[in-house]
Amino acid sequence: MSDRLIVEQAWDALEHSIIYYQGRPVGTIAACDPDISALNYDQCFIRDFVSSALVFLIKGRTDIVRNFLEETLKLQPKTGQLDCSKPSRGLMPASFKIASQGSKEYVKADFGNHAIGRVAPADSCLWWIVLLRAYVIASQDTDLAHQADFQEGIRLSLELCLVTRFDMYPMVLVPDGAGMIDRRMGLYGHPLDIQALFYAALQASLELLVPSPENQFMIQAIQSRLVPLLRQIRENYWLDSDRLNVIYRFQVEEYGEEALNQFNIYSDSIPFYRLANWLPEAGGYLAGNLGPSQLDCRFFSLGNLLAVITSLVDEQQSHRILNLIELRWSDLVSHMPMKLCYPALEDTDWKIVTGADPKNRPWSYHNGGSWPVLLWMLTAAAKKMDRGELAHHAIAIAERRLVLDQWPEYYDGPDGRLIGKEARKYQTWTIAGYLLAKELIANPDHLKLVTFDPVLPG
Repeated sequence: MSDRLIVEQAWDALEHSIIYYQGRPVGTIAACDPDISALNYDQCFIRDFVSSALVFLIKGRTDIVRNFLEETLKLQPKTGQLDCSKPSRGLMPASFKIASQGSKEYVKADFGNHAIGRVAPADSCLWWIVLLRAYVIASQDTDLAHQADFQEGIRLSLELCLVTRFDMYPMVLVPDGAGMIDRRMGLYGHPLDIQALFYAALQASLELLVPSPENQFMIQAIQSRLVPLLRQIRENYWLDSDRLNVIYRFQVEEYGEEALNQFNIYSDSIPFYRLANWLPEAGGYLAGNLGPSQLDCRFFSLGNLLAVITSLVDEQQSHRILNLIELRWSDLVSHMPMKLCYPALEDTDWKIVTGADPKNRPWSYHNGGSWPVLLWMLTAAAKKMDRGELAHHAIAIAERRLVLDQWPEYYDGPDGRLIGKEARKYQTWTIAGYLLAKELIANPDHLKLVTFDPVLPG
């Protein structure tokens, strides 16, 4: 099938996924698979809708994105409370659906209280801010972002990350399962995916917040957080051959401000021999998590690609991440772009870390599965760094299978040959991720919707 016909089929499927509230388009459902029970796949997830929203913005259909931003903002709790059964002030829901009572429609939100695992989303409010910025750039509708309720919504979301905390790091402390990886995967603490998204949201907020008296405290807090966060990620999350040698020789039980091993990482916890053999001299990447006595050396695609797109990593590090993807193509891309996490947890590690989660069995779903939605992020990162050949290659691989396989949510197996064991067909963000990758390849000017200028450490 030609790529033109593939694009046409993808657009038809995306149109079919749109949901309406009071006659207005307000989002897209997660999947349109007629053969499997819907569960919560008939809802609009904030993180899922981002790829669809960016495609709509590129095509000039700003109304659906504006409606989405307005309706989800209404769902954000605006008052503080001590009731543990209610969502915290500033939290955005993981998803929502349009329900009805009699002849009246209403929006029903899920803040994680219905989700598998009952974990509230840490990423929804951050994606909402990033999407608001993209909407303003595409539509030039600054008035919407400058409305009092939108300014308040940004402030309340950032309060969750900047004000209320139990640690003294520049990163955001979140529970396992609070992001795209919404099941137990050993990511409690400071997972890279959330830190990269947090960095993007901080930069977006600086562009969106009006310098008014009520915003001044928040603007100052953002400015004081950006550089420490950038330094922490670039220096302490970074892994390459040189850094591995430093970590290998770490001293432990150090005390005081001059300690080099600030997180008391024990070298025996790191698979140095496997890493040294796998990590090419020209490559490097950001570790998946960092915390006391923990350095998670798994490669997480979402966080690393976001780091390139948002300039969280510098130019040299960006190229090293793309070098790694290119030189370890058979591991990270292979038959379907691309691995969400590499390598998979297996055997005893899988049983202990995931709780023997049957859906996250080795090389499936979050645990080493391949997610086509990441195609747009790989494309954005590659085009940003003038490495378009990587994007063309990945898109060509995806086009050979996605239509025949009916746009699945994810693929299984070390090489991504198998359609996910429990994957939904006609997964909306798979469809939108492909369309967005095609648009970014055709016109790299659209990168301005998701890329940021570098923040220079002072």
